[in-house]
Amino acid sequence: MGKLFDALEKARQDHRVQEDEVPVHTVKTGEIPANDRQILPKTVHPSMVTLLKPHSLEAEQFRILKNNILFPEKGDPPRSIMITSPSPSEGKSFVAANLAVSIAKSIDEYVLLMDCDLRSPTLHTLFSFPEGPGLSDHLARAMPLPEMLKKTFINKLTLLPAGSIPQNPSELLSSEQMRTLLYEVKSRYRDRYVIIDTPPPNLTSETNAIARVVDGIVIVVRYGKTTRKQVENLIDIYGRKKILGVIKNFSKKPVLSRYPYSHYGNTS
Repeated sequence: MGKLFDALEKARQDHRVQEDEVPVHTVKTGEIPANDRQILPKTVHPSMVTLLKPHSLEAEQFRILKNNILFPEKGDPPRSIMITSPSPSEGKSFVAANLAVSIAKSIDEYVLLMDCDLRSPTLHTLFSFPEGPGLSDHLARAMPLPEMLKKTFINKLTLLPAGSIPQNPSELLSSEQMRTLLYEVKSRYRDRYVIIDTPPPNLTSETNAIARVVDGIVIVVRYGKTTRKQVENLIDIYGRKKILGVIKNFSKKPVLSRYPYSHYGNTS
């Protein structure tokens, strides 16, 4: 693990991305307020609202979620946070990526964003990285993990992509090696948050293994699709104390809102 943390420490100390390392984004500068402008790649996925529209209602919802996580009413903030959803296409990767950016844009916090959806990885595309080796290659073939860490165009945000789609994702993510990695990463630095994008637990078994070692869980639901029973089933599985919140996505009102499960309106 020493080399991994050397790589994380290097990213931690490097607050600025040099202009010659990343091409300039083509969005008109007037779209991004001057105090929020930064060096972005030529193509930024439109889902990255915390980057492209930092003063939008959607971005503000992520700041609210971030503050709820960083400043809990009781106890210490959760350092490792799993993002999941009851079923596919509910926006969990969208939430994971934008939450990671929002936290990383804070003054003191650093973020490691991990794509643990080995069956259908998405995060690398949101940050304009091509397909390549990642977490699965480290777990399956012992490829050096530090070489797979991606320094994003956001200060203090590092991405660990999912890597090659393996034949045995459940076994890899349920392994002792994976548990050790999660424990080490989340306990190494007190100013580092680990955001973990995981597949829907109703479809895979590996998500439950990850849930046992994280500090908190955010459930993403799709407005008009996810049922109250689906949400309550996940809360029963993981326990209410571990659930940080339920996020309503694809709403006709704010795209994101902190939505208590007990008030979830779709009972079908």
